[in-house]
Amino acid sequence: MLKLFRNLKPFTGLIAVVVTFVFIQSMGDLYLPTLMSDIIDTGVIKGDTDYILKIGAFMLLVAAGGAVCAVFASYFSSKAAMGFGRNLRNKVFSRVESFSLQEFDTVGTASLITRTTNDITQVQQVLMMLMRMVISAPIMFVGGVIMAVTKDAKLSLIIVAIAPILVLTIFLIMFKALPLFKAMQIKIDKLNLILRESLTGVRVVRAFNRDPYEQTRFEKANYDLMDVSIKVNKIMAFMMPMMMLILNLTTVGVLWFGGIRIDTGHMQIGDLMAFMQYVAQIMFALIMASMMFIMVPRASASAARINAVLDMNPSISDAAVTTTAEANRGYLEFDSVTFSYPGAEMPALSNISFRAAPGQVTAVIGGTGSGKSTMVNLIPRFYDIDAGTIRVNGIDVRKMKQKELRSYIGLVPQKAVLFSGTISENIRYGKENATDEEVWHAAKVAQAADFIEGMKEGYDSQITQGGTNLSGGQKQRLSIARALVRKPDLYILDDSFSALDFKTDAKLRAALKKETQEATVLIVAQRVSTVRAADQIIVLDEGKIEGIGTHEQLLETCSVYREIVQSQLSEEEIA
Repeated sequence: MLKLFRNLKPFTGLIAVVVTFVFIQSMGDLYLPTLMSDIIDTGVIKGDTDYILKIGAFMLLVAAGGAVCAVFASYFSSKAAMGFGRNLRNKVFSRVESFSLQEFDTVGTASLITRTTNDITQVQQVLMMLMRMVISAPIMFVGGVIMAVTKDAKLSLIIVAIAPILVLTIFLIMFKALPLFKAMQIKIDKLNLILRESLTGVRVVRAFNRDPYEQTRFEKANYDLMDVSIKVNKIMAFMMPMMMLILNLTTVGVLWFGGIRIDTGHMQIGDLMAFMQYVAQIMFALIMASMMFIMVPRASASAARINAVLDMNPSISDAAVTTTAEANRGYLEFDSVTFSYPGAEMPALSNISFRAAPGQVTAVIGGTGSGKSTMVNLIPRFYDIDAGTIRVNGIDVRKMKQKELRSYIGLVPQKAVLFSGTISENIRYGKENATDEEVWHAAKVAQAADFIEGMKEGYDSQITQGGTNLSGGQKQRLSIARALVRKPDLYILDDSFSALDFKTDAKLRAALKKETQEATVLIVAQRVSTVRAADQIIVLDEGKIEGIGTHEQLLETCSVYREIVQSQLSEEEIA
């Protein structure tokens, strides 16, 4: 957790103000019992009303000053803690944005959400308490001990006797609670995972009537979290009664032995009252520290999880020396590329070699699990290859800056992903400064203009989260428009025609051919009708290239392609 607190450097000024106010408040609290003992021993015993009023007014002034300091300390500590939380969330989010898909697969999306929200909130709350309590508690403890010893050194031995018992109690409770706090965060991860799956897959859940099953899954995760929370809270609930028991026994001891010392004339009544106040301040300082110990274990578990994200080095990073592509714009080349997913027994792709040039449409076809989408994910360098070379615009993708590499590519993923906002904003996601004319043109080429203009607000129509108010075909056409508005050197269309009818498919391909004459187009598809007009077709099977050529050439030379064609087209269509 101390590692995270290095991020407090921008807030050193606020922290200094908080420390100042807390110190002034603590000094006032320590001085009040002495004033009270003076009133009792001097004013009350001697019957000096003027002295009582004078010291009483001064006590009220000190108390009022302490209250004002407490308010300002709370305000500035809250401001520093909230600012720290804001900066830390930005830092974690920026770090997560730099991760490759491999890191997302390792940590998990649900866990990353928990770490960015719940875990940072835990650390933020502890920081706020630290600035208030941990600064105040030592001052009150040390100051209380000094003042108590000043009043009566022998009676202060009670504090020496009781302090080890208090510390041992706190230590034992923390020893039991810390593992449970770590387990609690893992349970929250699991709960978030199940909730996220159920919400994103609600259509599938309802289509198969699996609501009771999902309810059971959620209840199990929920009860697991509840059980751990109950266990840890039972342990923590034991702390406060123990603290109060020790405090009250200490008070009884002070009254008992203090009464004896008053009887023998070694102590004044006012001094005993002040001594009791100092003992109470000492004990409450320790109780405040113990309250911090309640929060620190959970926050330390959260801090460890946050640090794990911040310390995680992305498996894909820019080379120390990068190259900028100036010639060969639009060229794509795979040279003996082999790739395996982490932990996989067999390579997903083996010895893949081909070349695609501008003005050329290259199609990739193959059965399920043949490696089509894997090949697509390697081009923008979502994963790094095991062997071989991938060149975009004539440059090895590992020698280019990732930002520059992806600026050359217009990717339409297999699953059309849209963001909440207007249709225009979603198309401009491909090019932030695109003009209205560019947006309209991209929509027209993508065959999306008709349905957009048919909507009540046209291009300003709102899209719900995930595009749930659009059909699958509409989402695919908007995803294609988003890539088109960018005017990249290389278009990658990963099975992005699957939700379109044959008529729209044909019109879209014809429009794309005119629009992309100076760019390279790579189409991944499962339908023969989508790829048959391509300049070259790559046939994948079990991660290997079984054939490259035109539709007619592959019908004669590639048995895998011939089987795919025969399964989809009639003999008349093949002829």
